Amino acid sequence: MTTLAGCSLVEDRSERYVNAPEGKPIQLPEGADSDRLAEAMPIRSINTDDSRRLYPSSVPRPPDMTSDILDENYVIEELDGRVWLLVNEVPGRLWPAVQGWMNESGLGVAHDSPQLGLQQSELANFSKRSRQLVGLSDDATADEPRIIVQTRLAPGIRRKTTEIRVRQLELEQSPDGLMSWQDQQASAEARKQQKALLADLGAYLQGREETQSVSRAASGMVAEPLVRLLSNDNDVAQAITIELDYGRSWAEVNRSLEEIGASVQDLNRSEGWLEVDFRNQDERTPGWFAWFSNKAEPMHTHTVRIEQGDDVQRVTVEQVENYEGEMTPSDLLTQLFDHLY
Repeated sequence: MTTLAGCSLVEDRSERYVNAPEGKPIQLPEGADSDRLAEAMPIRSINTDDSRRLYPSSVPRPPDMTSDILDENYVIEELDGRVWLLVNEVPGRLWPAVQGWMNESGLGVAHDSPQLGLQQSELANFSKRSRQLVGLSDDATADEPRIIVQTRLAPGIRRKTTEIRVRQLELEQSPDGLMSWQDQQASAEARKQQKALLADLGAYLQGREETQSVSRAASGMVAEPLVRLLSNDNDVAQAITIELDYGRSWAEVNRSLEEIGASVQDLNRSEGWLEVDFRNQDERTPGWFAWFSNKAEPMHTHTVRIEQGDDVQRVTVEQVENYEGEMTPSDLLTQLFDHLY
């Protein structure tokens, strides 16, 4: 232990070379050919006028990573009986591409509303390509149900992303106009069909990434963010609001907590709280004595609460009394917001 304690008294000489004075040039013996020696042992010249760049005083700003939000593009996600295709692009650029998929797949576009992000197909019964896409047999019958397909584009919870959903409707006759979108849980068979349609759509979009155009009419769907960080007059984060249903908000908060390293110790979805360990790396490391002990035990430092609302969920953070570390509820809310949005 005395030897280990003495290590801190040894001078750190790792940066001494930065300000070291320039030495005298090497003198060759008389009669030696300097040109031949330079070819055999080349020495690269360096500029020693300013060595401060080796140790900058401030950390450089990170590059804009908004274009690389998703590790994988065109991901089919599922939650609480809902299925959607998550794409790393704004709705205005995807609207014409989705319309192209509807036309080339034989579905066509009978009605649409860029403001609502909704496209509705013609009857899928009268095209061989569309019949295969919606699961109809090759032999048409007079008493078979009339099928239409709707696609809905909406801004994703993460910035510069779009969530595309599809649904297949069985009707007695062709509708007269655009039918309203009913956001409800689908059966297992319906979700299976939706995943097949979304997979076909994702492959179509991926194959036409270089030829995408922009729809000005659909660009209005990205005007308002779904996630907001609320701060006081001193710019201290107080809460986060999420304009999604409670089930989706709960899942997104869980995902973001995992990404920022705040391990969940306990949770209760019905009551809307999660107990997390939000210590930084220094607080999790016991120091020299970590050599003689096991990994630090997890600790409940903060409680994340999600207050349920009809259309907007409110996320707040409380710090437990026995935690005296550096990480504040504002720090947790700020990092949570960065990974949510």
